Amino acid sequence: MTPNERLTAEHASEIQSGERFEFGKNWGLFLENLTNEGIHRAEESLREMLGGDSLDGKTFLDIGSGSGLFSLAARRLGAKVHSLDYDPQSVACTLELRRRYSDPSEWTVEQASVLDDRHMASLGEFDVVYSWGVLHHTGSMWQAIHNAALTVKPGGLFFIAIYNDQGRKSRQWLAVKKAYNGLPPGLRFLVLWPAFVQLWWKRLFKDALVGKPLRSFREYKALRGMSLWHDVVDWVGGYPFEVAKPEEIFDFCRSRGFQLVRMTTQAGNLGCNEFVFVMQA
Repeated sequence: MTPNERLTAEHASEIQSGERFEFGKNWGLFLENLTNEGIHRAEESLREMLGGDSLDGKTFLDIGSGSGLFSLAARRLGAKVHSLDYDPQSVACTLELRRRYSDPSEWTVEQASVLDDRHMASLGEFDVVYSWGVLHHTGSMWQAIHNAALTVKPGGLFFIAIYNDQGRKSRQWLAVKKAYNGLPPGLRFLVLWPAFVQLWWKRLFKDALVGKPLRSFREYKALRGMSLWHDVVDWVGGYPFEVAKPEEIFDFCRSRGFQLVRMTTQAGNLGCNEFVFVMQA
């Protein structure tokens, strides 16, 4: 059995047992409606957080590439990109975006696990290591962060986004995610729709009150070029699921030689805290 066949078999087993969400399947649906505007928004979000207009001459590692959108954004900003994902359907999505938009010689795509110490060590070091909303879905978040951090070269940037720890609320959402993945696919709407209402009814109600129905849906895409609905499905289904307080991520990375450059937090809300660190030379 080849390494890819082994990973694919492990992934299928986890899906079958309800221990993992089919992230790649969700991203495949997202790609069906990806627009040039969405790609542009992804580029802008990278520029904003990384603090520059270009990645020319830089190497960029995308850990958990998902749809491939941010690998594509990095490539369009001039980086030489290496994308990896554990989910075979996510790998297929990333390959599809590479086929549509880029030169394969400047963009490597592979199936791999960030928890594979030996493989991660074999990748070498990169100018930018990016993993947005991924490492908390591995089943071993702190090991995943550690392995990812080892691939950042001195002076390089480490851009990660990790779910905010809300204590009891986070534990409740963990139960929701387990319930969603434990149901047959045809019955998952029984968890998905109530969760969607719980997450969005206040904002949609406010939109209607001010005479701007569904404004929140339209504005959401402007944030990172993502789809609100597919992100909701990803949130509700996203399992394994771990969380961390901002100070825990800060302390963990500082102890490994990183200095914080930029951070955005959810201030007690759901979602991901974003961190950009630089590896001190």
